[in-house]
Amino acid sequence: MAATQLTASPVTVSARSLASLRASSARFGTLKPGTLKQSQFRSLVVRAASVVAPKYTSIKPLGDRVLVKIKEAEEKTMGGILLPSTAQSKPQGGEVVAVGEGRTIGKTKIDIDVPTGAQIIYSKYAGTEVEFNDVQHLILKEDDIVGLLETEDIKDLKPLNDRVFIKVAEAEEKTAGGLLLTETTKEKPSIGTVIAVGPGSLDEEGKRQPLSISTGSTVLYSKYAGNDFKGKDGSNYIALRASDVMAILS
Repeated sequence: MAATQLTASPVTVSARSLASLRASSARFGTLKPGTLKQSQFRSLVVRAASVVAPKYTSIKPLGDRVLVKIKEAEEKTMGGILLPSTAQSKPQGGEVVAVGEGRTIGKTKIDIDVPTGAQIIYSKYAGTEVEFNDVQHLILKEDDIVGLLETEDIKDLKPLNDRVFIKVAEAEEKTAGGLLLTETTKEKPSIGTVIAVGPGSLDEEGKRQPLSISTGSTVLYSKYAGNDFKGKDGSNYIALRASDVMAILS
């Protein structure tokens, strides 16, 4: 949802490859290392995304789903170092290219608030990947959108629904006894300052319920919740649901 972005390699399994693999399995019984030649695996590639055939010219999401064109993976670090494909992080953002008609809560029709053309950040493991016109897309529910990004810096994220955006406090450099901690022994902080909050979640009648957390508050949040990001200034940020904030510190 680690600082943002990972790009999964495409995987496809052809019927011929599966048939070949079954035949090899039947022929050799339990396969041992070195049993099959490398050439037998050349056509066996796994594709994570569903591929939409060229005969289809559009995708219309239904209900409260949106279609997002996934941002390309970063090929360089901030310092300009080229990254190999295995080290490139998976994007957690993209452009909304189509939206569904919304949903109904009780007797209230709820339209999707996110417009087409908006740049968004979404939850790390949300949605279904789709390859359409040779471009990677993601179909996900509106509730899986973490926030809107109107600049290229994550610190300007505008959280949606019941999300809270927090600047993470820096890790302690020393123990209580004064011993210096190395980078590997520093404990990940679960304290930070709220810099933006969403408008709140919808109740059973479709009405917004404002969050009780306000910007500027210092909070303690659940250690393994949310999605982590790193800003251009090197600061760490996290976006999580208000229910994952455990306490306000003062």
